[in-house]
Amino acid sequence: MKLTVANLCSVGHPMKHFRGVKGAAAWLPLAAMVLAAGAGCNKEVQHAPDVWAVVNGKEIKRDEVDKYYRTRVNPEGQEPSLEESLSQKLNVLDELIYNEILLEKAKKLNLEASDGEVEDKFTELKSPYTEDEFQRRLKDQAMSVEDLKLQLRRQLSIQKLLNREVVAKITITDQDVTDFYNANKAQFNVAEPQYHIAQIVVTPRKEQQLRNRKNDDASNEAEAERKVKMLMDRLNSGADFAQLAMDYSEDMNTAGTGGDLGYVPESALNQSDPALKRAVVGLKAGQVSQPIQVQSKEGARVLILKLITRESPGLRGIAEPQVQQTIRDTLRNRKEQLLRLAYLAIARNGAVVKNYLAEQVMEAAGKLPDAAKTNVPPRSIGH
Repeated sequence: MKLTVANLCSVGHPMKHFRGVKGAAAWLPLAAMVLAAGAGCNKEVQHAPDVWAVVNGKEIKRDEVDKYYRTRVNPEGQEPSLEESLSQKLNVLDELIYNEILLEKAKKLNLEASDGEVEDKFTELKSPYTEDEFQRRLKDQAMSVEDLKLQLRRQLSIQKLLNREVVAKITITDQDVTDFYNANKAQFNVAEPQYHIAQIVVTPRKEQQLRNRKNDDASNEAEAERKVKMLMDRLNSGADFAQLAMDYSEDMNTAGTGGDLGYVPESALNQSDPALKRAVVGLKAGQVSQPIQVQSKEGARVLILKLITRESPGLRGIAEPQVQQTIRDTLRNRKEQLLRLAYLAIARNGAVVKNYLAEQVMEAAGKLPDAAKTNVPPRSIGH
C-alpha cells in the first residue's frame, strides 16, 4: 500500500510488521516520517475570529447570529446588559447549531424544501401587506428578501424532517382518549356558563408595543373612529373576524391569535364593564357585537367582540366531538414534545459540534463586550 499523509491517519503503526533489531533500524527514518505526519492528523483546523461555531465542518458566523438576534430585540426598549445580550446570543447560536444538524439530516433524506414550496410560503407571508409595508418590515429586521427566503427554506426543510421522523410516529388510540378522560373528568365539568370570545381592540392613542400584521395603530380619537368604521364595514361585508384581528387589532396579547380570548366564565363577566357583559350575553354564537367603548387602566378603548360558542354548565361527555378533539390534541402535543426532545438529543449525539462563543464567554468569565454588541436599526417612521 502506498503511504500518504491522507491515509496515515487510518493505518496501524508500521513498526509492528517487523521483527528484529536490524529490520527495525532500517525502517527508523520512515517511522519518524510517519509519526511526524500522523501528529498532524489530530491538529484542529483554525477558524477566523468571526466563526462562533462549527457543526460537522460547517461554520456558523457572528453575522448570522447577529441577524437573528436583531429580530428578538425591541429597538425601542431598554438596551440589554452585556450578560443579557450574550445569553440571548448563546441561545440563538444553540438554535442555529440544532438547525444545521437537522438541515444536514433533511438533505440526506431528500427532504429539503423545494423552490416552489419556498415561494408559496413567501407569498403567504407577504400577502397581508402592501409592498411598502412588507419592505418596511424587512428593513426593521435588517433582512433582505433573500435572507427571508433562506430562512423559510430552512424552516420548511426542518419541518418536513420532523414530520417524517417525529410526527409520523405518533398514534393516539381510542383507549388513550378514554383513559385520559377517566383520569381528568374534572377538566370537562363546566361549573358555570362560559363564553368563548374573540376581540378586536382599537385605542385612540399610540401603542408602545404593537403586534398586528399591518402595523396599524390609531393615534387619536379621529383616527380611531375612522378605523372602527372601516372594521365594521368590512365585517358587515363578510370579512373574516380572525383575519381582521390579526391585521388591525391593537391588543398585543391577542392580535396574533385572531383576537381569541378563550373561554370566559360568567363570574369574570360579572366583574367586567357592564356594557361589555350586556353585549356578550346578548350575542348568539357566531354573531359580532357593535363597537363597545370601555375604560381600562391604560385609558379608553373600543372593543368589537365575536361570540364563538357558549357553554352551559355540566359534565361534558366523552362522546362530544369537542371533548374528543381536546383530548387528542393534548395527547398529541405531549407525545410530540417528548419525541422531538429525544430526536434532537440523538441528532446532536451524532454531530461534531464546536461552540467557540461559549468557550470565549467562559474564558473571559462573561466579559466579552465586543461580542455583546449588535447594531439594532431604529424602527421605520409610522411604527
